[in-house]
Amino acid sequence: MGAGTPACTGAGTDILSEAIGSVRIGRAEACRKAESGSWGMRFAAFAGSGVHIVLRGSAWLVTATGRPRALKAGDVVVAPFGAETGLSHAPRLLSHLPPACPSGNTRSPDPTDVEFLHAAYLLDRGQVHPYLRSLPEVLTISPGHDRSSQLRSLTDLLAADVTDVQPGSGATRPALLDLLLTHALRQWLKQDGDVDRPDIGDPAIAVALREIHTSLDKPWTVQQLSEAVGMSRTAFTKRFTVVVGKPPITYLTGWRLSYGARLLRETTAPLATIARQVGYSTEFAFGAAFRREYGIAPGRFRDLQSRQVPAAQVRGV
Repeated sequence: MGAGTPACTGAGTDILSEAIGSVRIGRAEACRKAESGSWGMRFAAFAGSGVHIVLRGSAWLVTATGRPRALKAGDVVVAPFGAETGLSHAPRLLSHLPPACPSGNTRSPDPTDVEFLHAAYLLDRGQVHPYLRSLPEVLTISPGHDRSSQLRSLTDLLAADVTDVQPGSGATRPALLDLLLTHALRQWLKQDGDVDRPDIGDPAIAVALREIHTSLDKPWTVQQLSEAVGMSRTAFTKRFTVVVGKPPITYLTGWRLSYGARLLRETTAPLATIARQVGYSTEFAFGAAFRREYGIAPGRFRDLQSRQVPAAQVRGV
């Protein structure tokens, strides 16, 4: 296994894990808001994944399609691929809601009717993982008092992190958002198990994903991957494409570049080292592939990320 490549084993190597990992190169942003009386707000569509969480009170979720949905304290709304959403004190048309205020936290010392937490990974480069795009535009999760204690605990931790910003929030916020998205999607899959979704636990494909993710520096071919799972090349390609949403080599290339982008963002390793870690023989080959995927050279991408100042708002969650 190349140094720095993700070590995925067993059940951890599934489409849900890798889908969430794919948005991790985005900016993790969050804010907390409180409202009273007659109110409403519309969150524009964006590239990434995000959540609304009702901390206190009740509200209505409004989307471009479907009927408004009533939300109560504790409910979590996930926008897997950043669809436009709205929140309001009463059922309304999405087009009738004003744009969400671009400011950060809007908490009041006086009692308010409702309080929300909004958080998202905003992708400036790249695309949302196909698995996330295969899900409905919004997912609603209602954790019961006797279940999803982890989800409630993560909500409390993220709310506290947003309310009282301390040194190190650049590390804690993405970690909490990762866990929150994972637990929310797990809970949704449990409560909506009859929904026609790809089987993210497919054993053969799980093995192939594990091979890719634990040996990302290996010059994989479709033939080698199909042999690793004991299938013919044709059958493997068809099955992988159905489960993952992309052909094997397309997925492999996308993951290499996505992980390379994370290394550029999170480490100071030389470009040549990163190129080898993600399976490219030279930094020039890596750079050419990176520019095709992200429209920017790796060095320029790293420079922009290092100088990036987090926006003061959460857009489109």
